[in-house]
Amino acid sequence: MLLFIISKYLNTIRDGALGIFTLILIVACSSTSDLNISPVNRSSPQDRVLEVWWDKGFYPEEDEALQQVLSEWEQETGNQVRLSLHNNDELFLKTERAIQADNPPDVLMNDAADRFLNPGLAWQGKLSDLADLIEPIKDSYSDPVLASVYFYNEREKRRSYYAIPIHIGIPHIFYWRDLLQQVGKSEQDIPQDWDAFWKFWQQVQDQLLTEGVYGLGLPMSVEAADTDDIFEQILEAYNVEILDSEGELQVDNPQVRQGIIDCINWYTQFYIQGYVPPKAVKWLNPDNNRSLLNKLVVMTPNQSLSIPAAVKQDQDIYYHQLVTTGYPDKPNGKPMRYIAMIRQAIVLADSNKQKLAKDFLTYFNQPEVLSKYLKAAGGRYLPVNKQILTDTFWTDPADPHISTAIQPFLQEEITLPYTVLNPAYSIVLKDSIWGKALTRVVIDRHSPEQAADEAIAQIKKIFAQWK
Repeated sequence: MLLFIISKYLNTIRDGALGIFTLILIVACSSTSDLNISPVNRSSPQDRVLEVWWDKGFYPEEDEALQQVLSEWEQETGNQVRLSLHNNDELFLKTERAIQADNPPDVLMNDAADRFLNPGLAWQGKLSDLADLIEPIKDSYSDPVLASVYFYNEREKRRSYYAIPIHIGIPHIFYWRDLLQQVGKSEQDIPQDWDAFWKFWQQVQDQLLTEGVYGLGLPMSVEAADTDDIFEQILEAYNVEILDSEGELQVDNPQVRQGIIDCINWYTQFYIQGYVPPKAVKWLNPDNNRSLLNKLVVMTPNQSLSIPAAVKQDQDIYYHQLVTTGYPDKPNGKPMRYIAMIRQAIVLADSNKQKLAKDFLTYFNQPEVLSKYLKAAGGRYLPVNKQILTDTFWTDPADPHISTAIQPFLQEEITLPYTVLNPAYSIVLKDSIWGKALTRVVIDRHSPEQAADEAIAQIKKIFAQWK
């Protein structure tokens, strides 16, 4: 079952921002690398060489910051690190092969693992219990952050802390201020009422009268994990609860079924009416970012600050043209809750360097060390440690993107993905059940009711395999 879970995730690639501003950086980050941080690794005793696999950074500065942390840890402890950097899909593939060969890394950090990998690994008893690292610093985290790494181990019939929370991605909306100005509008004109908010972007497209520029950058494809992420946020907006608090499916509830139908209808109407680019049905993960950066869409939702981070070197664009904003109020008038993605580092249970791996994570998770690392990433992801958040870097209104994005976390307006409640939901997301439902409507011309019922049947089949 474990290998089935992992293999199901190989095509999932988390947030990437591409475009005319980031081509050089993306090329620089596209390759896989295996780095021996210390020049004396080859002669070091093997029990002091830590195998670390990590997501390749979106910018070279991210990789350099990680390598600096590892180098400093080596110098302080006399231990050695063998670092492998991989893109998300490569990392899943390498992890699968390593598990098959009974040769996993000691420490693994992957931006998608919080939703697609870690819950299933914990369920199978493949993760080391890290409660001894979390318990002494529990006060440094909010309850949702702690819950995000508190997984169920089916083998031991209990829950515990099986990961270390590193940083958080919170969904926001990004748009061009200068495109609004072209039609005589500004951010003060953007409504916070749900229906009026989305109608506003349709009106901007109508008034621009520029061929090839669309009001809404909503992903519609099965290939883009962003499609499911954004649709999940829409389900949250309409208070459609797919699982209850115990992780049990609620899709047989008539109200839940109707909520799914309504959300599918809501999401697809923009494409059918011509307010979403026709190519959105074929987008990959980076394509909504690319479309915004190339000004082919006026706005797009996204799950991290990768879009503003992509243009940070151009101060006029970063501070004046590009805007980060939250979602409007829910249709019922209440404030939005944001489905947060809390990225995590794990220790594989089959690693024969348990103490060394835990020693490294203890070092890396120190507020001063982790803060330096996150800052080097340009604020693309936000800290979850309360001590780090006391640094005004994260709340300074002079930075219009970071200070805006952190607010839902500070105001406790976040919720967690359903994978925390039940790892079976990872398969729902990996199989892009919601993306398939949307394409059924916009490509195959099924009704929202047909698409919803097909999605529900698929979800029930997935959960039945976990009984």
